[in-house]
Amino acid sequence: QVQVVESGGGLVQAGGSLRLSCTTTGLRFDGYQMGWFRQAPGKEREEIACISASGITHYSDSVKGRFTISRNSANSSVYLQMDSLKPEDTAMYYCAAAQSFNSRDGCGKIKSWGHGTQVTVST
Repeated sequence: QVQVVESGGGLVQAGGSLRLSCTTTGLRFDGYQMGWFRQAPGKEREEIACISASGITHYSDSVKGRFTISRNSANSSVYLQMDSLKPEDTAMYYCAAAQSFNSRDGCGKIKSWGHGTQVTVST
């Protein structure tokens, strides 16, 4: 059974940083692309970062230059370093394993989702 578990969310002031972690089990980690998504209240879930199985990255314009996605095959984990946080980054953040990737759109069809971790950025 595949499990995807996020951690590291919390409350931070604008301009601060947070690092989200996502650990997977039951998944052939090296065979999947990994993505971070977020959903703010009243808005649709959006992909913000994706990293291919080979380490190629894709970012949404809203986080490009501020967030960094990385992966570690040794512990089947993916991370999201978030710097220069803004109040508009407040959302539930989700990790997901995807079956495909392309450099224009990022992650493709999602195989498994985590349950999310809340990030709140105060003014």
